Amino acid sequence: MTDVLHFYEKPGCINNTKQKKILRQCGIGLEEHSLLTTRWDKEELRRFFAGRPVAEWFNPSAPAVKEKKIRPAECSADEALDAMLKDPLLIRRPLIRQGDWYCAGFDWDQLKQALNITADDADTVSVPAGIEACARTGH
Repeated sequence: MTDVLHFYEKPGCINNTKQKKILRQCGIGLEEHSLLTTRWDKEELRRFFAGRPVAEWFNPSAPAVKEKKIRPAECSADEALDAMLKDPLLIRRPLIRQGDWYCAGFDWDQLKQALNITADDADTVSVPAGIEACARTGH
């Protein structure tokens, strides 16, 4: 892939900062975006979650999820997207897009394959356990 990698994050998120550093150390150029201020539409947002159960679309550390105001396992896809458009903190992060490839979350094995990160490049970085989870809560 030669297109720029778009990285949608919550500004100030400790793990998003670590994730970007790992990608850069592997030679990946990033264009950073705030997940909170990006103007999403339903269909664009849906692309990031293709093939995943709706409950996995959510950030388990989002206040509305922790307070059980939103119950991810009980949401339809449309209900989830509507809720996320109203409250972007609900969106699992980071969202990553390169060309027509989309993903949600930081699955290192998936990223290495999709971004053609070589074993040599991958060996130069330390990927800490829990890098996918919110550093604040462990989720």
